Amino acid sequence: MSDIPKAFHLTAQVQSYVVGHCSPLDDVQKALIAETEALGFVSIMQIAPEQGAFMEQFARALGARRVIEVGTFTGYSALCLARAVGPGGTILCCDVNEEWTAVGRKYWEQAGVADRIDLRIAPAADTLAALADDPVYDLAFIDADKTGYLRYYEEILKRLRPNGVILVDNVLWMGTVVDPTMDGEDIVAIREFNDFVAGDSRVEVAMLTVGDGLSLIRKKG
Repeated sequence: MSDIPKAFHLTAQVQSYVVGHCSPLDDVQKALIAETEALGFVSIMQIAPEQGAFMEQFARALGARRVIEVGTFTGYSALCLARAVGPGGTILCCDVNEEWTAVGRKYWEQAGVADRIDLRIAPAADTLAALADDPVYDLAFIDADKTGYLRYYEEILKRLRPNGVILVDNVLWMGTVVDPTMDGEDIVAIREFNDFVAGDSRVEVAMLTVGDGLSLIRKKG
């Protein structure tokens, strides 16, 4: 595992301890992490192993069978979620990058979960807007371009069953979300998204300090 922690508020040593006290990574997970790290700095976009462990266990506890993922990168989060939904479960993965998602495809096959994953290479907003409006999804994970978060949220929320959950990554943006001197496009979009969700009467939200910040948003029944 890289010496650079994925969680900005943890040292590499503490993160290593956390990962060491989760269920052990299997060989497929380790190989996927290693190949992603070999890509260089861009590997920071991959969720942390402890975040993957949390998401997998949460999806199992929720009984999720139909999942949407926006932003797949090299497929680690999709791998964790695909294991959670079990045989017959499905994950709709939205991404625009053939090269990075090709890494994921290889490991999904090795893990025996490829048949659960429907990867669509197209702008996520278009893929989501084309879905039926029936509220049939149990769980969603948003981890893509930050300026698109609000649109992805709205498209998913109306298709989410009551008491379904949307998980949203990077909501703390390496801690800079509270730094008023930071005014880049991404951090502004994150702040606007966080403020909107906190005031949205349709949902209840808990912001967790997992990874780079993970919001757990439950659609009210």
